[in-house]
Amino acid sequence: MTATPHSTKLAPGLALAVVGSIAFSGKAIIVKLAYRHGVDAVTLLMYRMLFAVPFFAAMAWWAGRGKPALTRRDALGVLWLGFTGYYLASFLDFAGLQYITASLERLILYLNPTLVLLLGWLMHGRRIRRPQAVAMAVSYSGVVLVFGHQLSLDGTAVAWGALLVFLSTISYALYMSYSGELVHRLGALRLAGLATSVACLLCIAQFALLRPLAAAEVAPAVLWLSLLNATACTALPVLLVMMAIERIGPALTAQTGMIGPMSTILMGVVILGEPLNSWIIAGTVLVITGIYVFSRSARQA
Repeated sequence: MTATPHSTKLAPGLALAVVGSIAFSGKAIIVKLAYRHGVDAVTLLMYRMLFAVPFFAAMAWWAGRGKPALTRRDALGVLWLGFTGYYLASFLDFAGLQYITASLERLILYLNPTLVLLLGWLMHGRRIRRPQAVAMAVSYSGVVLVFGHQLSLDGTAVAWGALLVFLSTISYALYMSYSGELVHRLGALRLAGLATSVACLLCIAQFALLRPLAAAEVAPAVLWLSLLNATACTALPVLLVMMAIERIGPALTAQTGMIGPMSTILMGVVILGEPLNSWIIAGTVLVITGIYVFSRSARQA
């Protein structure tokens, strides 16, 4: 039986999406490991972006070959998206990870599609359908379940960390909400390369403004972890997910990304020694179920 073009792309596309999702999920694990060496969020983020900027600059150059130069409007759009989608979202996420587990961080970040919809409702009056609202309620109840359990164990620091990560998710949702028009004009890969390059420069500038040069002297392990974060958990998964979208489309790629929270939790248990209990399992099931139903409802709208 002869394979169709779609079927020949399905298996490699799914493999790319799975590996990309797991690689993205490893970011929180690496950040938590680096914090054990006494580094702060500003310094750690600077090193991640310092190592990542050559990859993203090369990505932007490659995708922009033979394309028209950016207009002033496009350049301002890239600056705005780089600030909100990658710089601010990354900084708030790194800061929040100082106070909460990698598992809770991943569950909060996974609420991103629902926040994109809420922003569309608030700013553009787009209607939220009843199945979407129910699915959102299920997802948020899962996060509240895990958050409430960790709050009872670790106190107000968890509340502060969860707030920072939630603000990070809002910042990235703003990026998603406003990137559509630029994606059509510039292309997804070129826009991602340009916006992340902007974010890298902002993170490096932030360190230069807020920290003395002596703060760059960190344990060798922090440098190696930052290099791993910049390559395996930042630049590589961006490419893998883009390649997966080309083969199997954004909808199936997004569904495959549901493996992300589970992989983060498993890595957190095995590598970081984070707890795995009925509260975390139940909350994760609720979040993944809600986002799955939400995604299907959004595609059928």
